[in-house]
Amino acid sequence: MSPQSRFAEGRLLVVAFEGWNDAGEAASNVARSLVDSLEMTTLAELDGEAYIDFQFNRPQAAHDDEGNATLEWPRILLHGTPAVASPVADVDGSIVADDGPADGGLLVLLGAEPSRSWRSFASEIVDLVDVHDVTGAIFLGAMLADVPHTRPISMYVGSENADLRAEYDVERSSYEGPVGILSVLSQALESAGIPTLSIWASVPHYVHNAPSPKASLAILEKVEELTGIEIPRGDLVEEAAAWESGIDSLAADDEDMAGYIEQLEQARDTVDSPEASGEAIAQEFERYLRRRDGKSGDDPWRPPSA
Repeated sequence: MSPQSRFAEGRLLVVAFEGWNDAGEAASNVARSLVDSLEMTTLAELDGEAYIDFQFNRPQAAHDDEGNATLEWPRILLHGTPAVASPVADVDGSIVADDGPADGGLLVLLGAEPSRSWRSFASEIVDLVDVHDVTGAIFLGAMLADVPHTRPISMYVGSENADLRAEYDVERSSYEGPVGILSVLSQALESAGIPTLSIWASVPHYVHNAPSPKASLAILEKVEELTGIEIPRGDLVEEAAAWESGIDSLAADDEDMAGYIEQLEQARDTVDSPEASGEAIAQEFERYLRRRDGKSGDDPWRPPSA
């Protein structure tokens, strides 16, 4: 995929939500990394009272620097920098007008997954996209899958936009069934004329309770590939290696787990270059969505005999 395109050179919105779409916190950690490494500021905050169910995403008790009790409420924030206008000069060199954004850039929408009023939420995001001159959107997600931690992370990249599918040679999902907020936002933005891409990483389901830096690193690298923007890795490379080594150590002490991982490795290796097989990854993505129908997705690891 070449980042030299109108899509990649535009002003892009990266979207990630904690919760249903975020196995191993892989997607949200990439979004946080973008905000921190690119030194973004908060441009807008969505109304948590309107969109977040606080019985599901509860506020957290904390203490400030003086030791006073405080509450940290779940938030949904738009991060970035204001669009920079391109000056238009008259023949004498004087500035006579601003001609829209001078260059591209990234904005990041990050926070707790909205629990209600999805259509109103999507409408508000469409308005913000217009205000901040966004020309395209990239949705980040991570799914629990029957994949081994010892192999490269399987990635699914798809789009409902015909031009982007042709340009980047990516898939169009044929899935039918319940969806999450990312699908709702994607349809709303596409209807508003904003092309969208979706990036999903497969996280081994038997380590669902721990963050997955290896999956975060794979997502980050894919975002960099698509946008052409160099993104600092921070400690992700070292954390990904430590994550894999830690699971290796656990498996070494658990014969059933080790045998199960070996079966996953064999299944993965029978597929010819699965990390490059769009059809195979798309099928896994759709199986994941069907499996998540009405479920939390937090099923613990079980050996194959269970």
